[in-house]
Amino acid sequence: MTGSSLLRLAAGDFRDRVRRPVYAVTLLAAVALGYLAVPAADSRWVIIDVGGNRGVYNSAWVGAATALAGALWLTVGGFWVVRGGIARDAAGRVGEILAATPLRTGGYLAAKFLANLLVLGSMLGVLAGTALVLQLVRGEDRSVDPLALLGPFVVLALPMVALTAAAAVLFETVPPLRAGFGNAVWFVVSLAVVLGGQSANAPLGGLGVHQLTQSLSEALQRQQLVAGESEFSLGLTQVPQPLHAFAWDGAQFTGGFLLARVALVLFAAVLAVLPALWFGRFDPARNPGRAVPEPAAAGPDAELAPAAASFGRMPHTPPVRSGAFGRLLAGQTRILLQGVRWPWWAVTAVTGAASLAAPLPVTTGLLLPALWLWPVLIWSRLGTQQVENGLEELLAAHPAPRLRLLADWASGVLLAAATGLGPLVRMLVAGDTAGAGHWLAGALFVPALALGLGAVARSHRPFQALYPPLWYLLVNQVAPVDFMGAVRTAAGRPDGPARCWSPPSRRSCSGRRS
Repeated sequence: MTGSSLLRLAAGDFRDRVRRPVYAVTLLAAVALGYLAVPAADSRWVIIDVGGNRGVYNSAWVGAATALAGALWLTVGGFWVVRGGIARDAAGRVGEILAATPLRTGGYLAAKFLANLLVLGSMLGVLAGTALVLQLVRGEDRSVDPLALLGPFVVLALPMVALTAAAAVLFETVPPLRAGFGNAVWFVVSLAVVLGGQSANAPLGGLGVHQLTQSLSEALQRQQLVAGESEFSLGLTQVPQPLHAFAWDGAQFTGGFLLARVALVLFAAVLAVLPALWFGRFDPARNPGRAVPEPAAAGPDAELAPAAASFGRMPHTPPVRSGAFGRLLAGQTRILLQGVRWPWWAVTAVTGAASLAAPLPVTTGLLLPALWLWPVLIWSRLGTQQVENGLEELLAAHPAPRLRLLADWASGVLLAAATGLGPLVRMLVAGDTAGAGHWLAGALFVPALALGLGAVARSHRPFQALYPPLWYLLVNQVAPVDFMGAVRTAAGRPDGPARCWSPPSRRSCSGRRS
C-alpha cells in the first residue's frame, strides 16, 4: 500500500467522522476545556496552580496551560471519541470490500490510526484557537508569540493524543476489549497514565510536567516567590483565593526531551499496527470456521446486540388507551436490560446489602457512587439503540414518540432506583431526608444525561466518555458536580472546599498546601 493510498483512506475515514453530530459535540467540549484552562483572573477554579501562583496570561502561559489540559483530558476522554472506526467498517460491510483488495492489514490499521489522530488533532487545533482568543480576551498581555503559544501543543499534547489514537485501534482488535468492558479498562489505564505521567521519572517525558515545573520554579525564585516543584498542581482545583500572577516566558525544552517526544509518537504508531500479527481484517480465510461479524455484534457496541434483537419483540402500544404507558415502560425496560446476566445483578445485590450495614458516610460517599457507576454501560444505551441498530425509521412510525421518549428515560430511572435501593433504605432508616432528596435528584439526573447525550450525539460513546470523569470528580469531593449527595456534612450542606484531580504527592486538592 502506497503512502498516498494510506493518506486517502485515512482522510476518507476522517471526513466520514466529521459529518457525524458527535464530532460537533467534541469540538464544543474542546472550547469549554480551553475556557477552564484560562479562567478569569479573579476565579477560584483553576487547572494549574504553582504554589498559589500562576503565570501572567501571555502566549507562553496560555499555550502551556491549554496544551497540558488537552493532554490530560484528551488522553482520558479522547479514546471514546475516536474508537469505533473498525466496528463501523464491519457494520457497513466496508470491511468485506477491503478484505477483497490488496490492502495489507498493517496499512489498514495505520490508516485507522491516522484517522483517529486527525480527529483528536482537530480538537487540539480548536483548543489552540480558543487559547489565542482567551489570551486576547483576558487582556493581561495581548502580544501574541505564535511559537510560544503553539509549541506546547506540538511538544506536550500531540504525543499523548497519538498514544490515545493508537490505544483505540488496539482495543478494537482485542475481542475482550471491543465492547463496554474495554471502556472501563481504558478509564483505569488512562488515569494511571495521566497521573503517573506527571512524575519526573515518567517514561518518554510523560505529560511533560517535569520540564515545565523546573522552568516555573526557576522563574518564581528569580522573582523571590518561593514555590517548589512539589507544589505544582494539574487538575480541576478550587483554591481559597485567586492565584497570584507572575511573569513567565515559557520553558526551553532540551534536545533529549524533544527526542523522547518523537519516540513516544513512534511508539504509538508501532502500537497501532501491532495487531496486524493477529487481526484478520474481515478476511474469512484468516478466521477459519468463523463468518464475518454481523453488524450489530461487531466492535465496541457488541453488548447492544441482544437489546437490538428484542426491539422486534416489543409489544405494540396503542396511542391513547389506558395503561399504554405502563406497557410501553415495561417494554423499554426489558429492552434496556436485555443481555444483562445474573453475575451483574449478583454484584449489585451484594453491594446494596453492604450499604445497609455500613456507616452512613460510607454508604453515601462510597457505596452509592459505586452502585451508580456500575450501570454506566447500560445507561449509555438510552436514546441510542434505535440509531445504532438501524431501527430509527421503524420506530419513527410509533404513534406517540414523546411518550416513547418518556418511557425510555423512565426505564433508566427504574434502573437507578433498583441499583441504589440499598443506600436509599439506609438513609431513610437513619432519618437522612436530605440524603434521600439527593438520591432522588441523582436517580432522575443520570438517565436524563444519558438520554440527552444519546439523542443529540446519536451514539452511546459521549455518555461513556463524560460520566466516568464526572463521577471521578464527585468521589474526589468536587461539590459543584455532586449530583447524588456524596459531598455533604451532617446538615446536608456541601462539605467544604472541593478537591482536585491530581496526584496525592502534590498540592492538596482542597487548595491547602500538602
